[in-house]
Amino acid sequence: MSEQYRIQTKLLHNEHKVHQETGAVSVPIHHSSTFHQYSFDKFGNYEYARGSNPTRKALEEVIADLEGGIRGFAFSSGMAAISTAFMLLSKGDHVLITEDVYGGTYRFVTQVLSKFGIEHTFVDMTNLEEVVSKLKANTKLIYIETPSNPTLKITDIKSIVKIAKTNKCLTFCDNTFLTPVFQKPLELGVDVVLHSATKFLGGHSDVVAGLAVVKDEELGEQLAFLQNSFGAILGVQDSWLVLRGLKTLHVRMKASSQSAQILANWLYERKEIKTVYYSGLEHHPGKVIQDQQSSSHGAVLSFEFSTRQQAKSFVEKVKLPVFAVSLGAVETILSYPATMSHGSMPEAERLKRGITDGLLRLSVGLEDVNDLISDFEQALDRL
Repeated sequence: MSEQYRIQTKLLHNEHKVHQETGAVSVPIHHSSTFHQYSFDKFGNYEYARGSNPTRKALEEVIADLEGGIRGFAFSSGMAAISTAFMLLSKGDHVLITEDVYGGTYRFVTQVLSKFGIEHTFVDMTNLEEVVSKLKANTKLIYIETPSNPTLKITDIKSIVKIAKTNKCLTFCDNTFLTPVFQKPLELGVDVVLHSATKFLGGHSDVVAGLAVVKDEELGEQLAFLQNSFGAILGVQDSWLVLRGLKTLHVRMKASSQSAQILANWLYERKEIKTVYYSGLEHHPGKVIQDQQSSSHGAVLSFEFSTRQQAKSFVEKVKLPVFAVSLGAVETILSYPATMSHGSMPEAERLKRGITDGLLRLSVGLEDVNDLISDFEQALDRL
């Protein structure tokens, strides 16, 4: 019923808008772990909740519709979604992956996949020539994270997909930062879209969840088998929380992204700041591509001080942001990638990727942007 609507309407008016049996306008939470079968010979749609559950299925159908896919999968965390998708690979396969990828993904690829004989090469995904040069005969996957975390590099999704198809590779894209409100990787040719729904999709710092969406039926069957086999499914209460968060996704993303643009421009003019990473800035090398493949530059930006001490002092002086791991919430979250999101990355690898000791990442929330600027200004003035 939602195909003809724009996304801000689809978030509210979809197949699960009203419960058909009761008229309830909130998806029922089915806590049942198993389901009675009315026939000895033919089972119903639900047997055992690890395989499927009505509440989780509702979320999976909604995210599939929003991303333009045919099948969605809900997992117990973003990393559960990512690691399960990686299990589509086999021993001897090779992965090309964005070099400044989320630290948890880096950890899984380097310390877990490698144990199973799956090779990897990190590349600057903004350099198409480098991507092509690093392809191997056994390359089976190109893993994209765009905008990248935390240096906000922009990958040309269509160009990477073209390279992948020419070399018969799958493509995965982590779409956590932009969500389907701003970016639709499946429509650009990507095979699997991944989310940490803990972030913007949930939006309230009250749930840990992961999602995956595919557009190919056979790939969907393979991922469904892996989801059931590994069992890292999302619980029903958390599925409901993500469904509730999705209802306000568009207004939250729009407001936070508008404030992020204003803040990025303001920080760029401050002498205390060495560098600002945000693709909405005119000088950002990925701005043109981002404008072509997405409808916004998102609500996350990073900015760098010359020293760790300056970054520490700033964090200690600001009053409004929460200083914490994670992002994508109604409150502004300030984090320190060196010891938070990328704490598992060796220092040499981290510095090589531009994740310096003076770098802070900012996920802009729903506060009045003028209050955020005033708070940042008093902190910078006191450095």
